[in-house]
Amino acid sequence: MSQHPLINFSESNRRQILLLIASHLLWSCAIFGLWAIASLSAAASPWFSAGFIALQLYAAAQLLLPALLLVPEKRNRTFYLFWGLSLALGIWMSNQLTPNGLWLPLLDVIKSGLLLLVATLIGAALARYVKRLWEVLPICIMMTLADFSSWFFGPTAGFNQQIQQYYLHPEGTRPWVDMVLIKMVFPGPVGLAPVFGISDWIMVVFFALVAARFKVNDNLVGVSGELLARQGRVGRYLPVSVVALFVAVQLAQTSGLFIPALPLIALSMLLWYATRHLLRRRCR
Repeated sequence: MSQHPLINFSESNRRQILLLIASHLLWSCAIFGLWAIASLSAAASPWFSAGFIALQLYAAAQLLLPALLLVPEKRNRTFYLFWGLSLALGIWMSNQLTPNGLWLPLLDVIKSGLLLLVATLIGAALARYVKRLWEVLPICIMMTLADFSSWFFGPTAGFNQQIQQYYLHPEGTRPWVDMVLIKMVFPGPVGLAPVFGISDWIMVVFFALVAARFKVNDNLVGVSGELLARQGRVGRYLPVSVVALFVAVQLAQTSGLFIPALPLIALSMLLWYATRHLLRRRCR
């Protein structure tokens, strides 16, 4: 019996998608356990907090491995519209729940895992349309201009202020933009707090998959992520884009200023692609 085109995936992609779902759920459970441990500690130094974020981002980087093995399949606009609306509806519905007590942080980490999963699928879908490596250059330029324009002339500055005010004095309903922010654990009374947005992780995934597609090793601690994924080796993948995101987060945390993550990620990846390309040509 043939499946409907909207839910029809190759056997390989179906396996990787199920693995992505299971691994993101496991990540959420691990973050909840980390929150339970961190809530018992007193206020920590900035370096200790940075270590917490680094650990969580490193774990999140391992979630990218199954996505590196996704095989491009021919899709039409109806497919993307259906799944785009379905995933957006899932995010919206998860934010309509308002539990109390221990259920609230549990829901927050599950929602963060869901956002990471959705961002991974979107980033993977975008990466398949890059036909030549140089095409990332105009993408990076437009992405940087859009991010800065949103801050200086758009709603980003207002959103950032709303989020800061709410988490400093959590009263009333959360700002609606909170539903697209990934939350991670900070030690001490801070607990769970937004660290970056879904768009940041979309581009982290995008650049990781573009690197894999064009055989550019973006792993800072060993062989390429695609090779690790094929060998089933987890815990040894640290892509450049994740490190760039971590640097942007820490600059924002330590300076107290809004530091757009997307331009820093884009600049880091352009420099990495260019360096690897020059080294490859020199070795020929």
